[in-house]
Amino acid sequence: MNHTFSLENYTNQRLKWRNPPKRILVIQKLHDTTVLPAFVQLVHWLLSEREMTVIVESNVLKDSKLEDEPAFVQFRDKLATFSPEEDENGIEVDLIICLGGDGTLLYASSLFQRKVPPVMAFHMGSLGFLAPFEFDTFRLDVSKVLEGNAALTVRSRLYCTVTKKDQKEHESYHLVLNEVVLDRGLSPFLSNLDLYIEGKYITTVQGDGLIVSTPTGSTAYAVAAGASMVHPSVPAIMVTPICPHSLSFRPIVVPAGIELKIKVSSDSRSSAWVSFDGRKRQELELEDELRVTTSIHPVPSICSTDPMSDWFDSLGECLHWNERKKQLKFNHSFLTHNNSHMC
Repeated sequence: MNHTFSLENYTNQRLKWRNPPKRILVIQKLHDTTVLPAFVQLVHWLLSEREMTVIVESNVLKDSKLEDEPAFVQFRDKLATFSPEEDENGIEVDLIICLGGDGTLLYASSLFQRKVPPVMAFHMGSLGFLAPFEFDTFRLDVSKVLEGNAALTVRSRLYCTVTKKDQKEHESYHLVLNEVVLDRGLSPFLSNLDLYIEGKYITTVQGDGLIVSTPTGSTAYAVAAGASMVHPSVPAIMVTPICPHSLSFRPIVVPAGIELKIKVSSDSRSSAWVSFDGRKRQELELEDELRVTTSIHPVPSICSTDPMSDWFDSLGECLHWNERKKQLKFNHSFLTHNNSHMC
């Protein structure tokens, strides 16, 4: 895997290259032709002016829409290709550049089941909470990153294990950057999910479902369900009920690294459904189990400014956090005049 990025600087959240980066994986927003001109411009610049090895997914070379871009035809044969299977066999990627929105970064995260190279995300989607860079200044911004002049937000991921009651020898594994969601699907009945923390039974969740999220995911589905917004640098796991059938069931925050187990109650009226960052949705039958803990492989996300500024800027720009009309100050001359009449 990637050998040019140093993990030792996670503590001070600064990017440090052990060796100058050379291999850059460029991932573009899928099925969006508006991103193609920016993709061609970026790749051409990386190849011709920065002399980088540019890696793209193999399906990009088969995209018929790119055939209409003359510049792409000229450098097409210079591109290296990437697939998740090659990553597992040790392909080296020094830096990932995403062109799209939050979904593009989530997709990039899913391609790497182990160590993840630093990710630089350009906002070209509908929200862009996780993508702090504007493409208009990509030359300057990418140059700074290649020189190691950048801050990092280290985003934890969740390692999820699904165990079927009758197939315990065939477990499935999933990594998520935002959240894993359990819900009742199309069933008219409430879901009943037994929640355990570190093997200890905590409670049974009765309602529409449950969200287990990273701090990064706290500002996604979880906040819509009533969770607090948690900075991605905080080592924690959020547990948020979806429409709980109880006035006293509040979202909770537990330490990162502990193991949660969620089991569909044996007396539940129906099964449950689970999805991982909105993907790989599958049914959980009665007594099937989901185990969740913090992955040892986080996502180092490159900041436009710094971890705190980027996060609060995103809260304001994307969620309009605490935007309201300001209360007017007192008119002191009016108060003085009225007080004199009262004396």
